[in-house]
Amino acid sequence: MASMKLMSKTVDERKNPQINVVHALEDDVLFLGDLRHVSNLSTIRMSYNSVVYCEAGILQVEIGGNQQVKVLPGQLLLIPTGKLVQPILMSTDVEATALLVSDKMLRRVLGNQITVWNEAMYMKEIYVVEKAAWIEGMDDYTRLIFTEGDEAPFFKEILTSFLRTMFLIICGDLVSHDRSDIGGSESSIRDKEIFNRFLQLLRNQEQKRQKVSYYAGLLHITPKYLSTVCKKVSAKNPMRWITESVMEDCYMYLKNTDLSVKEISNRMGFPNASFFGQYFRDQAGITPIEYRIKQKNTK
Repeated sequence: MASMKLMSKTVDERKNPQINVVHALEDDVLFLGDLRHVSNLSTIRMSYNSVVYCEAGILQVEIGGNQQVKVLPGQLLLIPTGKLVQPILMSTDVEATALLVSDKMLRRVLGNQITVWNEAMYMKEIYVVEKAAWIEGMDDYTRLIFTEGDEAPFFKEILTSFLRTMFLIICGDLVSHDRSDIGGSESSIRDKEIFNRFLQLLRNQEQKRQKVSYYAGLLHITPKYLSTVCKKVSAKNPMRWITESVMEDCYMYLKNTDLSVKEISNRMGFPNASFFGQYFRDQAGITPIEYRIKQKNTK
């Protein structure tokens, strides 16, 4: 009964949240109680898996350098690690919270179900969960847990169990979103494990434009086997994944730095600026300079 009273108090106080940024479990989990009060919301490359709850107003972000996503009241925005994110719109009446969870913690709480998350985030790019009754309840419990803080008895155990429950519910929703594809392929568990490790290597690589054999070597498998696994699990070959990741870095440098095309080319490991320019044009349909000018004109 006491917990129900505390829950009501937490919900009533939502309009004037006392929680801004709270770190927990050795910084494996962060809770942002009010996104309006978070500074430096320029383009960032996510180092956490983020679950953003929009209670009121409208949020709009660009993910991966070329995909705009709008979030309405009652919806969840899901952003996996490594994705380039740029806020486009945050309405003046927006009320939103964000729960950030490291890859290490996500693997711990999801276990084998991490495959569902990765397939939805990186293959299907399902970034928004539609409004549902459980979403608001999840936000209420998140606030309750972090209001109590790590001084509460069994805080670590409660938070870990809550995260597992929350992400399993989210994964269940993602499976329902497209049951014929997500989690329903005939790929073996080993195939999915290899594919997930490939994605992690790709996200963490500073110069991503490498040969398939480079990544296959890090995974201790042959390039042919890596290609077979990628096609079986994602219907895309490994070179397509590499190219998409490289282009995401290109967009980030051109949008958010003053580096010259030559400097970007060097930083990304291209042999010269001309090669970089042709590579970018082949993928984006315009030159790097044209892309940069276009982005500046849309701000």
